[in-house]
Amino acid sequence: MTPEQRRLLQDSWATVEQNGDALATAFYERLFELDPAARALFADTDMVKQRAKFILMLGSIVRVMDDVEQLVPEATALGRRHAGYGALAAHYDTVGQALLWMFDQALGEKFDDPVRVAWGEGYRLLAALMQRAGAGAGGSVTPADH
Repeated sequence: MTPEQRRLLQDSWATVEQNGDALATAFYERLFELDPAARALFADTDMVKQRAKFILMLGSIVRVMDDVEQLVPEATALGRRHAGYGALAAHYDTVGQALLWMFDQALGEKFDDPVRVAWGEGYRLLAALMQRAGAGAGGSVTPADH
């Protein structure tokens, strides 16, 4: 990611993060629309708490996106946890689609091509780190060809 892309991530996140629960609600609704079977991964989950965790995690990742020494350990831990939850490689693609859709809905016209590309690149980097860690943890996630 370029420094400009990292700035676009951070600026766009600052624009929408105050609407965290609505963002997370939209994200999960879209995720379950795209992949109804993914809902089963959350069957025993308190979704109010899950949405709060999602927003905290996303904000944390955005804040360290320009610091590899912090990003890699956070993404690695996240990937290992997700492997333990049963996340599969295909889930990462669906999550990426739902995430970009969420930002499109939240940012409207501000979700222009440079912002869309920045979020796409940021997510691909995060997903690759997470998948690598998940595969190394003995999980069912295998690294994507990103």
